[in-house]
Amino acid sequence: MNRRVFYFLTAGVTYLLALTMAAAAGNDTRASGAPHRSVIKAGAAAPLAMAQNSTAQAGYVGEATCLTCHQDQSYAGTRHGHAFEARTPAATRGCESCHGPGQKHAESGDPALIRNFKNLAPSEASETCTSCHSRASHALWDGSQHDQRNLGCTTCHSVHSPKGPSQLKAKTVSEQCASCHRNVVNKTFRFNHMPVREGTLTCASCHNVHGSTNVKLLKVGTTVDESCTSCHADKRGPYLWEHAPVSESCVTCHDPHGSNNDRMLVSKVPFLCQRCHVTSRHPPTVYEGFLLQNSQNANKIFTRGCVACHQMVHGSNSPSGKTLLR
Repeated sequence: MNRRVFYFLTAGVTYLLALTMAAAAGNDTRASGAPHRSVIKAGAAAPLAMAQNSTAQAGYVGEATCLTCHQDQSYAGTRHGHAFEARTPAATRGCESCHGPGQKHAESGDPALIRNFKNLAPSEASETCTSCHSRASHALWDGSQHDQRNLGCTTCHSVHSPKGPSQLKAKTVSEQCASCHRNVVNKTFRFNHMPVREGTLTCASCHNVHGSTNVKLLKVGTTVDESCTSCHADKRGPYLWEHAPVSESCVTCHDPHGSNNDRMLVSKVPFLCQRCHVTSRHPPTVYEGFLLQNSQNANKIFTRGCVACHQMVHGSNSPSGKTLLR
């Protein structure tokens, strides 16, 4: 017999034997009382029914019941209404995800039997929000500067009637921050300013309002300098010849929110420089009329500024750059 024909016959006999054994095993299983496939499917639905019953027993009535009275409080169209996101209220228990079980409230109509965020302290309202919003930029909310000042999530955010991005009550991030930090936001309207009012940056570009591990709720770094140099990398250093105020903090000379002076300086040059350099070889103050009229040293800053010569004010890598000259 041909070897190839022998192999095919062997394979065929083996396959038929396997089918016969499988059929016999199936009959034995049914005879022994094992559940049929249809019975298994019916049993799989049991946990779902039990879950629904337990939900009803826990006092949850469903979002449709809530909307029979609170049609104006629907959150459809907001981020919380995205049912395709598993962690949103729309994908879980709807209104009752945040307001708690509503069966007693629905039956009696008593507003005291449902969680109303308008009647809660900010810290209590935040506890509900942080039960979901506890990761990424929200991870450090507890104990943050805003939390310590008795502010809560509902101070800035609105679930049902937001006007701006991220469920904000104001139209823009800057407007929302200005509701408290008016003196700071007003600086962005000065002559030299960060491009906040043009919409290129927002307060959240530099600050994490939900909490951070550094000063001023900054998003990057542990100091003001590290935050500034995350964009202004050319001023990072290190330099062979460093300028002490630069090493200490950028805000020694600059107002990061806005100023009416060039380069957002806190004062005009040379007055800014003379806040520190009061005992240099140059006159300590330009208001010294006698020196201005009778000293050649005074002519060095008359109608000029220190940066006319000392241009490398952030630091110099030149071997002869001790005086930060160009």
